[in-house]
Amino acid sequence: MYTMQSWTCIFLIICSMQSVCHCCDWIRHHYGHLSSEYLSLLDQMGGDITKQDAPVFFPTSLYRHIDDGEVEDKVRFLKETIYQITKLFDGNMKSVTWDKKNLDDFLNILERQLENLNSCLSPAMKPERRLKRYFKKLNKNVLRKMNYSAQAWELIRKETKRHLQRLDILAAQMY
Repeated sequence: MYTMQSWTCIFLIICSMQSVCHCCDWIRHHYGHLSSEYLSLLDQMGGDITKQDAPVFFPTSLYRHIDDGEVEDKVRFLKETIYQITKLFDGNMKSVTWDKKNLDDFLNILERQLENLNSCLSPAMKPERRLKRYFKKLNKNVLRKMNYSAQAWELIRKETKRHLQRLDILAAQMY
């Protein structure tokens, strides 16, 4: 016989599974469309993407690690990466020469992705510390060190594109 506590646990597990399943449906049917929109806008914001490398190494090992993770971990990683990207773009952008409308549309679509991913996860889930540290280093060693110059923002645009493309691969692995 089940106790009230047992039923509560079962209910929470089912709700969590439904939330993740609903999220998988949303990722399957909408994530890719929005992703292709913001990647296109990222390309259209300015000229060619810089060939220069950022002084912060791309966290390839984090992506390899999350490739083997559970669906909920992958969703959390998607959400946290997009959140960290939106935080980067919240800095001093006075030197940027990008098309303002494309930039605004890009950021609005990122926000939509973030809202949808947030609705899939429990707020109690902690973000990946190494990912957070990577984005802090990117902010410090590129934007701040280069005094928020146009060149610094071009490096950020390049790194952002790399992340968003890699997130597409991660999202595709989920279904």
